[in-house]
This record gives sequence, structure tokens and C-alpha cells, in this order.
Amino acid sequence: MEPRLCSWDLFDPVPLKPAGDISDAFIQVGALDYRAAARFVSRLPYGRNTIVSDPLIVMRERRGTCSTKHALLRRLAREQGLDVTLVLGIYEMNERNTPGVGPILKRHELATLPEAQCYLRFRGNRIDVTRAIEAHPAEAIAKFLHEEDITPEQIGDHKRTLHRQFLQRWIAEIETSSGRDLEEIWRIREECIKALGP
Repeated sequence: MEPRLCSWDLFDPVPLKPAGDISDAFIQVGALDYRAAARFVSRLPYGRNTIVSDPLIVMRERRGTCSTKHALLRRLAREQGLDVTLVLGIYEMNERNTPGVGPILKRHELATLPEAQCYLRFRGNRIDVTRAIEAHPAEAIAKFLHEEDITPEQIGDHKRTLHRQFLQRWIAEIETSSGRDLEEIWRIREECIKALGP
């Protein structure tokens, strides 16, 4: 059985020391240890950022996605010398594990759609600060079809390219997507992502 996705509460409350721009940004907002920093990021709204390559864009815009939020926390861990890895995974997105996408998938007669998800690995645990741990959490993602460690600098083009390559293979192999090309599947995926935002 694969380890489930956990949230920020699994991190240790390691006090932050002044160590660079990322650390300074968290200290300035009163997030004085790593767990508090992860909690702070988890409570920011889900939303796409204007410049994903900006290391502090989540702090500037007070919102983020699984990519930008987790890249920020990986950068913080790097500054603090903590063993936290940024991971890119692909899973089968559905209404149970990603609430809000069900009506779109149903309208397009899809049961699932492969989605790329960034998260962190800490002591063998998958940690996702974009998924709620409070009341009525989404069903855990049961299985990842692909996982690889990445750098924060790979959350843009690399993530998109890998996801599109995976979808191209999925289209060729899965009968339910017969007759659809990559661009059509990508548009359906974009509809799903928009349904998750504010």
C-alpha cells in the first residue's frame, strides 16, 4: 500500500534562522518555524500565480498552486538545511480525490483524467499543503502513476512538458478518450483546474 498524502502538521517545528530571502519572508510574516511556514502556505488561497519562476511569488500574491506553494517550501527547506524533497507526481484525478472536477469530467464522459501534482517528501511521507486536513477532506490519492524528484526551477516548462507527454501516451492507450487529441484533453484539464480556483 502506497503512503497517503499528509499535510503540514507532519513537519517538525524547526525554528527558522536568517538564511536568505525566503527565510526572511517567512520570519517577517511571523512564521518562525518550518511547520508554521507550511501551515501559513497551506492557508493561502489556491490560485495560479503570474510568474511561476519568481521564488517569492506566493508570498507577494498571497496565493498559489501545488507547484508554486511546494516549490516555495522546498526553497525554504534548502535555505534552512532541512531534508525536504520536491516531487512531481501524476495521478488519476476524479471528483472523490479532487472535489470540484466531477461535473466537468462527467460532461466530457471521462471517469478520470491524469493530473500532475507537486508535493513534498519528508521522512518517507508525501506531504501536500494544498489539500485540506480539516473537516470533510478529499479522499486520499490512492496511487501515483508516475513520480520523480524535481527542483523548484522545474515547476514550469518541465512539469508541463512531462504532463503533456504522459497525456499523449494515455490518449493512445485508454479507449475512453478515443477520437480526442492532446489539445482537446488539455482544454478539459484546464476546465478542471479553473473549477478548483476561487
